[in-house]
Amino acid sequence: MESQQPPTRRAPQAAADPPSSSILVPFLSFIAIAVFVLVPSASPSFKNTMAIVHQVPEGHVGVYWRGGALLKTITEPGFHMKMPFLTQFEPVQVTLQTDEVTDIPCGTKGGVMIVFGKIEVVNRLHKESVYETLLNYGVQYDKTWIYDKIHHEINQFCSSHSLQQVYIDVFDQIDEKMKDALQVDCTRYAPGIEIIGVRVTKPNIPESIRHNFEQMEEERTKVLIAIEKQKVSEKEAETMKKMAISEAEKNANVSKILMEQKLSEKDSARRQEEIENAMYLAREKSLADADFYRVIKEAEANRLKLTPEFLELKFIESIANNTKIFFGDKIPNMILDQRLLGNFLVEEVPRGAATKTKADI
Repeated sequence: MESQQPPTRRAPQAAADPPSSSILVPFLSFIAIAVFVLVPSASPSFKNTMAIVHQVPEGHVGVYWRGGALLKTITEPGFHMKMPFLTQFEPVQVTLQTDEVTDIPCGTKGGVMIVFGKIEVVNRLHKESVYETLLNYGVQYDKTWIYDKIHHEINQFCSSHSLQQVYIDVFDQIDEKMKDALQVDCTRYAPGIEIIGVRVTKPNIPESIRHNFEQMEEERTKVLIAIEKQKVSEKEAETMKKMAISEAEKNANVSKILMEQKLSEKDSARRQEEIENAMYLAREKSLADADFYRVIKEAEANRLKLTPEFLELKFIESIANNTKIFFGDKIPNMILDQRLLGNFLVEEVPRGAATKTKADI
């Protein structure tokens, strides 16, 4: 029988560590330490290159370059990660921003040099056009289409206008002209840039010319003051005239009212007098009619009374009332006989009645 030998145990062979892993770990550690130490004190562009975690502010978008080539990646506001050293990051504002262009010299049509101290351009880059705009004109796109363009347009404007026009006459139109000129070129070559508005400050002109303008403005102000005084005087005269006319019209109206009142009173008095006259006439007529009626009736009554017997009675009463007693040698020769008188009256009464009847006819 073959003797069985115990199996020999082989010592385990140690696994060989790859040489790259032993170098990579210290290298990454060194990079991490360098980033945390150097990045806080580095420039913003170096930070954007070295930082792994970066922040995109509100109102901006994140734009990235790798090896100098612009990437199509656009990030929204917030925290994001990128590869350090290889990828560069820049925040680009997409909200309203104001670019100030300062100290812009230009020469007017007459050859006078003036300087615009500051021109403000309110503009905005549309978010959907960020990639195309930066691809064509870079991060400093506003230098090409705003700063340099403002210099060009201001010089074009000044060269075609006199100092009087630039400084006074058409100064209020420069804002709109600059806005329109900038927007036309931006729409044609950089559609993503929108010009909202342009604010132009008064240009600085030579001291001697400015003094002349001040004198001119002072004289113009005096003329305007004189014109305004004249207008005020005319207005005062017109106001006084209107007041006089109003007073005259008021007096005329008052006189008219008083005259109408007097006429009304006179008319009322006339009507009252007419009424009184009519009443008096009616009353007198009534009295006359009544008197006439009374006389007629009395005449009729007297005619009825003229009878021989009544006349004889009246004669006797009259004789009785006028009886006189005569004493002396001679007495009156008249002898009154009642019967003779009665006969005489009987004869005379019918004769008188017939004569009256003829007169009435």
